[in-house]
Amino acid sequence: MDQLVKATAANGQLRAFAAVTTDAVAEAMRRHDCWPVAAAALGRTMTGALLLAANLKNKESVTIKFKGDGALGTVTADATAEGCVRGYVDHPHVNLPLNPHGKIDVGGGIGAGILSVTRFTGLKEPVTGSVDITNGEVAEDLINYLYTSEQTPSSIGLGVLVSPELKCLGAGGFFIQPLPGASDETVDRLEENLKGISSVSRMVEEGLSPEGIIERLLGGFDDVKILSTTDLSFRCNCSKNYITDRLLTLGEEDLRALRDDGTAEVRCHFCNEAYTFDREDLSVIYNVAQKMRDMRARGQL
Repeated sequence: MDQLVKATAANGQLRAFAAVTTDAVAEAMRRHDCWPVAAAALGRTMTGALLLAANLKNKESVTIKFKGDGALGTVTADATAEGCVRGYVDHPHVNLPLNPHGKIDVGGGIGAGILSVTRFTGLKEPVTGSVDITNGEVAEDLINYLYTSEQTPSSIGLGVLVSPELKCLGAGGFFIQPLPGASDETVDRLEENLKGISSVSRMVEEGLSPEGIIERLLGGFDDVKILSTTDLSFRCNCSKNYITDRLLTLGEEDLRALRDDGTAEVRCHFCNEAYTFDREDLSVIYNVAQKMRDMRARGQL
């Protein structure tokens, strides 16, 4: 089961989150038919969104969007504080040579552009920050975003391991941050620990749980405290009613054309679920939209 664990260490001078997201990433790969470059980019972004959402309160959420000029197009992920995540990539069928390090070339797939992070905190307007994409490898970009936009130094590790048969063998990540007032000794020990960390996806493939990843991150600290464990899952909030509400916002000509065609299929970007509307459905939607326009014209809406 996918989970995210929160912990502190060094008498509260450090906070750390670790997540295993293998099942959620596998579900996203299945729904969007992702090839390896898209799988790695989307999986890392989804895991990163879950780690950032872990800082939020219940009912709050975060959206991460990489809008680059690479072959993948835009890569987007939403995550909630309760552990739900969803995401999509514009072009899932991208095949690129391995990068100079022999790894999947996520940076080449994303390219140069803008990383934006939007927090939905229940306020009237969401809060969005954006920075230039650093290298498109996702983790380094999120580290740069947190330092540039929020002046918070942190370390983030993200990984997705994909088999030649396009199966997700392991996915996960970590977020660790020295809190204000952390001593130089604490920071130095943490930096030494991080130098010895292998890839996150390999740790997950080896069977390490989020607690196991925390133990490796915080080895040598004798007061590690596990604060909470959250179950994670790929989950989309779309529904036929939700799609119907979106169709009601179309113009009269567009709705008339759909009604006259007699059938329409709408796919959710985030989960690729298809919703089919027959002639009767479309006639009802057209009539309701017409009534709404009439009521607005009379000032009743």
